[in-house]
Amino acid sequence: MELICPAGTPAALRSAIDAGADAVYCGFNDETNARNFPGLNFSRDELRNGIAFAHGRGARILVAINTFPRASSVTLWQRAVDDAVDARADALIVADIGLMDYVAKRHPGQRLHVSVQAAAANPDAIAFYVEMFGARRVVLPRVLSVAEIAEITRETACETEVFVFGGLCVMAEGRCSLSSYATGKSPNMQGVCSPASHVAYEETALGTTSRLGGFTINRFAPQEAAGYPTLCKGRFSTAHGDGYVFEDPVSLDATTLLGGLRSAGIAALKIEGRQRGRAYIESVVRHFRRALDTIEQGSEADIVSLRPFTEGQASTLGAYRKTWR
Repeated sequence: MELICPAGTPAALRSAIDAGADAVYCGFNDETNARNFPGLNFSRDELRNGIAFAHGRGARILVAINTFPRASSVTLWQRAVDDAVDARADALIVADIGLMDYVAKRHPGQRLHVSVQAAAANPDAIAFYVEMFGARRVVLPRVLSVAEIAEITRETACETEVFVFGGLCVMAEGRCSLSSYATGKSPNMQGVCSPASHVAYEETALGTTSRLGGFTINRFAPQEAAGYPTLCKGRFSTAHGDGYVFEDPVSLDATTLLGGLRSAGIAALKIEGRQRGRAYIESVVRHFRRALDTIEQGSEADIVSLRPFTEGQASTLGAYRKTWR
């Protein structure tokens, strides 16, 4: 299985490759990718240099152009495709079917991956992307169990890739509009879920209050780890008490499931975190590099705590084990 790692900056790209990434995914510094935050992502020159660095060390670069174009700005997304191909990107990660059609017709030799934002969660949906646009890989959404993934992979004529570490999303990827109600910025179109410009924290004697777009999202006790404010991970007061109604602020960690994912036929494992710093990239990538190498040698992976790099200092297996069924 390949290890696919995030990079929000050129420095993070180099750290990921030095730590053992087989491939790195990144995006341009505009709204064509779903991590469109200030200070992150790549200029055209930075991407070109990053690809040269990766290729010189036997690694590959996957460019995420995974938001949905607006009717008035399609050329921005098409130009991102052209520039990524010109820079010799090894694959494009795309969510929008119109943009996939553009890639297939304009650059028929370019390797195309279906983004998790497309939410292709069954063999029929995946077959559509393969037959219509020549997709070579699909990134499966984080709503499937290991058994479901194995069944899909058996019935699918392209490679499958899944997330093994990092932030979770309770919604079907590419379908969430919660953030836009509070901030006016859409994660699906502008690539910004809970933009930092709309986030505020207030310290009081009772602890920390977090707000998004003026709305109170959470209150944390003085010694409680404060998560980043997103609506789906907010703490709400209901008739049944206070708590996390949609999703707890925790991170996915599927280290214990690597053997099962390998048996399921997965081609690649993906780490989330393009908005994270170099310490996160280096530590998490090295952990999974060692774990994968150990599994390839026929041994059990060593379980090392990644708690310092998780959201809310806690982790989960998410939908990989649907204990509620």
